[in-house]
Amino acid sequence: MDQILELRHIHYAYHNMEGETPALIDISFSMNKGEFVAIVGPSGCGKSTLLSIISGLIEPEKGLIKINGKYLRESTTNIGYMLQHDQLFEWRTIYNNVILGLEVQHMLSARSKEKAHELLDTYGLKQFENAKPSELSGGMRQRAALVRTLILEPDILLLDEPFSALDYQTRLNVGDDIGQIIRREKKTAILVTHDLSEAISLADRVIILTDRPATILQTLPLKFDLEKDTPLNRRNAPEFKTYFNLIWKELNTNE
Repeated sequence: MDQILELRHIHYAYHNMEGETPALIDISFSMNKGEFVAIVGPSGCGKSTLLSIISGLIEPEKGLIKINGKYLRESTTNIGYMLQHDQLFEWRTIYNNVILGLEVQHMLSARSKEKAHELLDTYGLKQFENAKPSELSGGMRQRAALVRTLILEPDILLLDEPFSALDYQTRLNVGDDIGQIIRREKKTAILVTHDLSEAISLADRVIILTDRPATILQTLPLKFDLEKDTPLNRRNAPEFKTYFNLIWKELNTNE
C-alpha cells in the first residue's frame, strides 16, 4: 500500500511564564492510504496536540512530518478536521452549512453543489437540506458535519473526539454510521479518543500513548474474523474483549 503520512521523532512542549512543560517526546509512526488509526492515552497526555501538529496548526519543536512524500509545509494535501462539536451555524440551513467550506475556499461550482446534494442524499440527510441545525438530532448534526468535511475531498481526516458530546446510545449508532462512511469513501483517518471501545470498533490499528510527556507505549494491530466488518459488529465479536483488556492493561500498567 502507498504511504500517505510519516511522523518522525516529533517533540513538543507547552510554554508559559513559568517555563516549559514537555508534552510529546519522540513520536514516530506512518500510515498507508485508506488506513484508520486510533490514538488513545491518559487524559491530558497530548493526543489533541498531536492532531494539531499533523494538521499544521502548530509546529513541532523537533522532528518532521511528511505527507505523500513531501514535507508538511510543502504539501498540497487536503486535511479535514472534525472536532468534538459539530460547529454548524444556526443561521444557515444544513445544505448551506455543508457548502460553507467550498465558499470559503472559492471552490463552489455547479458540480460541487450537485455533489453536496448527492452526499446529503447518500447519508440520509436529503429531507433535511433546508432545515436549521437545531431541528436535527445530535447524531444527524454530526453526520452533516462529516458531509461538510467530505465535500472538500480531504486526503486525511482527523477526528478529535467527534462523538464525545453525544449520549451513549446515539454515540454507538453515529460511530457505526460514520465508521462505515469513512470506509466506503476510502478515507485515511486518525481518531483521537479516550473511549477504548470506540477505538477498537473503528480502527485498523491503535496507538497507545503514555502519560505526559507522551511517548508511544505500543501499537496494536486489530484483526477481526467477521463476514461484515462494521463498528457495531466488532463490539459483539470475541476478539473485542481481548483487545480491550490488552489496551486497558497497558494503560493501567503505565500509570
